[in-house]
Amino acid sequence: MAEFSVIERFCQSIGCTHPETKLSVGDDAAVLSIPESKDLVVSVDTMVEGVHFFSDTPASLLAVKLLAVNLSDLAAMGAVPKWATLALTLPNNNEAWLEEFSTALNEASKRHKVQLVGGDTTQGPLVLSLQIMGLVEKGAAITRAHAQPGDDIYVSGQLGDAALAVAFRQGKIELDDGHAKYFSSALDRPIPQLGLGQKLVGLATSCIDLSDGLLGDLQHIAKQSQVGLDVDVSAVPISEQYQHFCATGGNIDYALAGGDDYQLAFTAHPRHSNELSAIADQLEIMVTKIGQVVDSEQPIVRSFQNGEPYSVTNQSFQHFAEEAVN
Repeated sequence: MAEFSVIERFCQSIGCTHPETKLSVGDDAAVLSIPESKDLVVSVDTMVEGVHFFSDTPASLLAVKLLAVNLSDLAAMGAVPKWATLALTLPNNNEAWLEEFSTALNEASKRHKVQLVGGDTTQGPLVLSLQIMGLVEKGAAITRAHAQPGDDIYVSGQLGDAALAVAFRQGKIELDDGHAKYFSSALDRPIPQLGLGQKLVGLATSCIDLSDGLLGDLQHIAKQSQVGLDVDVSAVPISEQYQHFCATGGNIDYALAGGDDYQLAFTAHPRHSNELSAIADQLEIMVTKIGQVVDSEQPIVRSFQNGEPYSVTNQSFQHFAEEAVN
């Protein structure tokens, strides 16, 4: 099947339709109309076979995750999703794979009100790239740069489950079938915290999505805001299944540095604590205070347990590291 046939059959009419879209799939480029009161927020993520996903991952799960990890970046900025473009590098034109991928991407895009407005296909090792675009009120996007000493540090959800799935697949840890299935779901089906991100506009002084590990990602806030961040390891939220892993000889390091969580970490002034609790209740999600922003001569993230410094054995995910997912 030729490239244009792939685009015409599998990439048209994916997602919803927005009135601001003046020209979509089928021309050299899309044409989008941005309201004067909005800023355009743009991000892109790439998933490479053997680096970001295992070779036996079904096409439908790849589509769902590809969109979710990009939406997570918009969530961290407080943006509302609107458009996406897609670039696929494929070993071959496997029509069954493309049909499964396209169907799942269409369903997920409609669920999040995203319209696919363009893309490209080429031949080579399996690489999936998606660029996401969203809108936020002008000047209101949350960044990593405004955390202040005295702010509280929060995270959404529970951390570490996806990292345990990767460690299990790599043979680093042992899990029974039930726990392995639970952790695999966290890895394959991350849920972007869009509702929370949008409600943090005007409340959070900084925010980041957790893709490469809590402590490593918080370092970006420390650097951009030129502050220190002190994290209470005992406060980091983990699932009952993760607690079982700890009770049977494991540790919390995968929740601190494992990656693939796609939750939000953010900072906010203590006066907003009741409002943040109300938002969590409204959205029916967990929002947990895990530490505090402090003055520091150097931007640094420090972890403590029972008042003593805690040293993490596992390091945050690094692209181009020697060990890939498989």
